[in-house]
Amino acid sequence: MITIAVGVGENKNILEACDIFKTQKPDVNIELIENDEKLAKSISDKNINATIRGSLAASNVLKQLKESYPKISRATYIHGEGHEFIISSVGIDEGNTLKEKLNIAIHCIDFMKKLKKTPKIATLSYARPGDYGRSKEINQSLDDTEKLSKLIEKHTNQKIENQCVLIDQAIKNKCNILIAPNGIVGNTIFRTLVLLNSWPSFGAITFGINEIYIDTSRDQSTEGYLRSLELAYKLAKL
Repeated sequence: MITIAVGVGENKNILEACDIFKTQKPDVNIELIENDEKLAKSISDKNINATIRGSLAASNVLKQLKESYPKISRATYIHGEGHEFIISSVGIDEGNTLKEKLNIAIHCIDFMKKLKKTPKIATLSYARPGDYGRSKEINQSLDDTEKLSKLIEKHTNQKIENQCVLIDQAIKNKCNILIAPNGIVGNTIFRTLVLLNSWPSFGAITFGINEIYIDTSRDQSTEGYLRSLELAYKLAKL
């Protein structure tokens, strides 16, 4: 029996998703949790195989997680236009240094390999190379992305596509790992693709912990929560 803890907040689509999922997976036990403190504790509970944020607020859960695991990061798993990929970082306070982004990239590569998929990585920045010199921020972003690409190649032996600002080209090229310039940009990309343009998302996988914790939007649809439940179930079975 697979036990999944699920947070329940104001958005009750999560309840409908849980009801549907239980009819699809008779070997699943779902524990509904209406308190973020209890949800955070469920992540380390050995009797629970996976935890999903559901529609609870994220800030307190993440705060408690980071007290025990200060190096956690998140990557959103998206399925769009017939192509699955993960983008990280998506936490607004994550992915701000080259070291953080290197660790994120390594976690993303390991995750794809765990799913038996061949990693194909694209690094992203604020602008095209031809825009160098237009501002200090643009220069720094282009420099950092070039350095990051070389660091990832050095530490993982993976070939990197430095696509700069061309996320459209990265997706067209079927890259399945997109490394955003920082968490603010990554979060904006997630909201644009998933919440505005309705690209299906499986939720955000949390790296840096051994346990399975999937972060989800409080504004997700029933179908979106179902995808997160499916991902949690799949990871718990691995």
